[in-house]
Amino acid sequence: MMAEIKIFISSVQAEFASERKRLCDYIRQDALLGRFFMPFIFEELPAINSSAQEAYLTEAGQCDIYIGLFGERYGYEDKEGISPTEREYDVATQQHKHRLIYLKNVPARHPKEENFIHKVEQDVVRKTFDAYDDLRTAVYTSLVRYLEEKEYLRLLPFDATFNRQATLDDIDPSKVELFVNLAHDRRNFPIPFSAGIPKILTHLNLMAEDGKLTNSALLLFAKDPQKFFITSEVKCAQFYGTKVEKPIPFYQVFRGSIFELVDQAVGFVMGHIDAKVGDRSKSSSVDVSYEFPVKAVTEAIVNAIVHRDYTSNASVQVMLFRDRLEILNPGTLPYGMTVPQLSQLHSSIPTNPVLAHPVYLAGYIERMGTGTTDIIEQCEAMGLATPTFRQDSFFQVTLYRKTQDNEFNQNNPKEGKATTEVTTIELNAKQRLVCVYCRLPRTSRQILNHIGVSYHSTNIKKYINDLIGAKLLKVVNDDSKNNKDVMYVRS
Repeated sequence: MMAEIKIFISSVQAEFASERKRLCDYIRQDALLGRFFMPFIFEELPAINSSAQEAYLTEAGQCDIYIGLFGERYGYEDKEGISPTEREYDVATQQHKHRLIYLKNVPARHPKEENFIHKVEQDVVRKTFDAYDDLRTAVYTSLVRYLEEKEYLRLLPFDATFNRQATLDDIDPSKVELFVNLAHDRRNFPIPFSAGIPKILTHLNLMAEDGKLTNSALLLFAKDPQKFFITSEVKCAQFYGTKVEKPIPFYQVFRGSIFELVDQAVGFVMGHIDAKVGDRSKSSSVDVSYEFPVKAVTEAIVNAIVHRDYTSNASVQVMLFRDRLEILNPGTLPYGMTVPQLSQLHSSIPTNPVLAHPVYLAGYIERMGTGTTDIIEQCEAMGLATPTFRQDSFFQVTLYRKTQDNEFNQNNPKEGKATTEVTTIELNAKQRLVCVYCRLPRTSRQILNHIGVSYHSTNIKKYINDLIGAKLLKVVNDDSKNNKDVMYVRS
């Protein structure tokens, strides 16, 4: 039996109490990392007949990997003015331990902490993080690469594996720039697009220092992701009845990046169900109410695309029936998690953590294991039946439409009518796609490209200006000097 690889987690205990405990538990419980690593934190050391300093320096000297978490404080100083964290680092360095350093972004640091960090940066490359989830992803990536370098693993997890065929020329700069803008607005992403694509991808653990790109980088930002992963497409279909049968009124196969797949699949669903427009006499803004909560549909589709098994030859399927919506992905729940646990608050254990992290930064998903419970709560709040989850050869989420006393018309699968108490507005399928797509700010060119029409003044009027007039869209940056740079968002 292979000996466990010992990890010593070093930091100012009071400053990183939560991160230390959560990181230690995560490494032990993860299906892959738990097989190889045994983390240690000083808080768990039982009472022994030696001083605290002797104990932690002994553990630091016996570890295989030293993980250092550095932040604002320098910590307690001994008679020589040196903190335990720096002592531990020095022991790890003297004994040539594998060192992984993670620097928390904080407004200010103790002067001695600044000097300590400067010393460390002369020896090793450090990563920065803002919150625990960033730290967890970075540690996961580093430990998996350690296993690969030491040949404990001959094959990395799919999302962290480097693609031998890809180069930086395969990355679409416009996709990276759009991500950076979204991540900055949603999660205060610290790196500007002007810093360069290599720095951005490296920060996201998507590119190695030698320029190799991970599979995740290609799924997120490649010019043609399906060139590398043909089954990463999403298949969407609508059926007249309650089972899969011909004729199929609408069937589309969507291709593109993770973000594009989500937008297209959500747009397909929301574009093929009916909608109501709120009372314009009661407010200057008008809400569009769909048969399903947009957030619930988005969450279910994002989960299917991000957490699927990308080594499978199957694709994500989205099927809209007369009485329900089914979303299936070729994947399984994380080890130890059961279907009943999805109906309550649970740990967040992403199948593809390197892939999921940028999707979180862009605001497409939440953390802390609330996604499935949010889907349930949002559907029940609309008076819909409780969504169900099922695991067999595929993982399936089912959202149910109203079948009795339905305030929406489900008889016509092609067009939906949006009504208000004041007037009736006919929204065609493409206009409804625009309303869904513009939950985030979009330019006119992005909007028209998304719904598949030419960039022409007639289409701008029909799919943008008319929706502004109906108070379904609004301008975000009216002061833009270039009309093509003006962005629109749902009111």
